[in-house]
Amino acid sequence: MTAAPRTTESGEPELTPTAPTATPSRRRTFGLAAATALVMGNIIGGGIFVLPATVAPYGSISLLAFLVLSIGAVLLALLFGKLARRSPVTGGLYVYPRDAFGPFAGFLSAWSYWTMTWVSIAALAVAAVGYVDVLIPLHDNHALGALVAILALWLPAAANFAGTRWVGTVQIVSTILKFVPLLLVATVGLFFIDTDNFGAFNASGDSVPGALAASAALLLYSFLGVESAAVSAGEVADPERNVGRASVLGTLGSALVYILGTVAVFGLVPHEKLVHSGAPFADAVNAITGGSWGGTAIALVAVASIVGCLNGWILLAAQMPYATARDGLFPAPFAKIGRGGVPGFGVWACAILGTILIAFNYTAGPDTTFRVLVLITTFTGCVPYLFSAAAQLYWLARGTRDRVRPAGLIRDLIVAALSFAFSFWLIAGAGYAAVYQGVLFLFAGIPVYVWMRGRGEMAEGEKAIA
Repeated sequence: MTAAPRTTESGEPELTPTAPTATPSRRRTFGLAAATALVMGNIIGGGIFVLPATVAPYGSISLLAFLVLSIGAVLLALLFGKLARRSPVTGGLYVYPRDAFGPFAGFLSAWSYWTMTWVSIAALAVAAVGYVDVLIPLHDNHALGALVAILALWLPAAANFAGTRWVGTVQIVSTILKFVPLLLVATVGLFFIDTDNFGAFNASGDSVPGALAASAALLLYSFLGVESAAVSAGEVADPERNVGRASVLGTLGSALVYILGTVAVFGLVPHEKLVHSGAPFADAVNAITGGSWGGTAIALVAVASIVGCLNGWILLAAQMPYATARDGLFPAPFAKIGRGGVPGFGVWACAILGTILIAFNYTAGPDTTFRVLVLITTFTGCVPYLFSAAAQLYWLARGTRDRVRPAGLIRDLIVAALSFAFSFWLIAGAGYAAVYQGVLFLFAGIPVYVWMRGRGEMAEGEKAIA
């Protein structure tokens, strides 16, 4: 008689990860602190230093958008924590839909996420140039700017080649470096707020729902990274517990800094000036001190923040195709692990692709297709969120009824359903152009899947004949 499958407290069947995805036996180097720093470091990159000025044209309604996005991000963190209990292995956002819906769904999720990571890496490296320009004037020299961006990309790539222990160390140090001054602005700055600086609640001239959706669409990119611990679960100690805890703690910490920091900047810098500001946090520090040294201090923090963020994103960009390649759906070199425990080929691939995008950006100028590519990172990042939420709903629907605990089932069902709705809303908020081009990028991966799947089945057939 076949034994009944084990179930969670929600009643869903508890599955054992399939062999191809299970991480090879090696030391897990990320404790709770490092995993939390990975989440926070990837969520909070260079964007926080320009976001207040980006959303200022919509008015203080953008603060409400931050709150809505923060709640949605925490829901996703809870979702990934539950899913990591089922599959505590590297490449979570690929593993979850693969286990629920099959290899094609897993591949699409992995391909979409991988596309988002290496495009985001290039965007972050380019963002560093503006802050370096404050420290060392580049005089609008595009060649010099490209060189700075490439260096900003390859320095954290070198840390990844050194191994996951170095990645975790760099992540903790860079997170502390950027959080101390950001928290100072977000706390000390609150005592210098002038309410007249906030301007109108809705300065866009659009309806409140329209302004809320439009400002939220600009802020979507700022919360990508909530899944960081789930993607690198194979490197996390006690992942069944720590992935969920790190995801929630990292997301809550990031949301706190985002909201308080933006409130402080909105209250310190007059709305008319903030709309046209290129360095809103520097302007905020100048308003507190009455001096002009804020720009240099914030530029130093921004560079450290971006390098730390790149450090974590490069690891994620290598981990996702690593998990997929172990199932034979990505080229085999992506599955090779280097001496430091990092998939070296994946690091090389994202660094080279990012370098090509940077070169393209500085060759063609600022108003190019590259900026459009940056916009689709929101779409390509949210597709795996949608697949993961759907996977959890699937497992809940398959739950063994005689073992269901109603409280656990209702809780998990609410989290999964709201996560699915939130992800769907984010995709819709990305805009028609981003969704259109994001779908093209998604479909571009289908020939890769067909080729890898066909080659794998052909090899299995040859073995059977032999």
